[in-house]
Amino acid sequence: MASGRHASAEELTAGMPAVTMYSTPSCPFCQMAEKLLQHKGATVERIRVDLEPERRAEMMSRTGRRTVPQIYIGDFHVGGYEELADLERAGRLESLLRAE
Repeated sequence: MASGRHASAEELTAGMPAVTMYSTPSCPFCQMAEKLLQHKGATVERIRVDLEPERRAEMMSRTGRRTVPQIYIGDFHVGGYEELADLERAGRLESLLRAE
């Protein structure tokens, strides 16, 4: 029988790999990606490449790409919003976020 107790945010994200997103505040794809990830229960660490140019250089070195967003789930480079949405449509995003 259910206790009626709701899980805390910490309990929901426990065991989830870190989600990191290189982004800018004016990027609509960044905003859509963050909303999708939050809807899935992920806490997103945003790296603002517009405020920290050295982080943009880091992003380009890590990903080989110049555009935002660039999303990592743990050590897995998802890519941008389109790739994230493709994972969701294919039913694979949940398992990545649950580290299954």
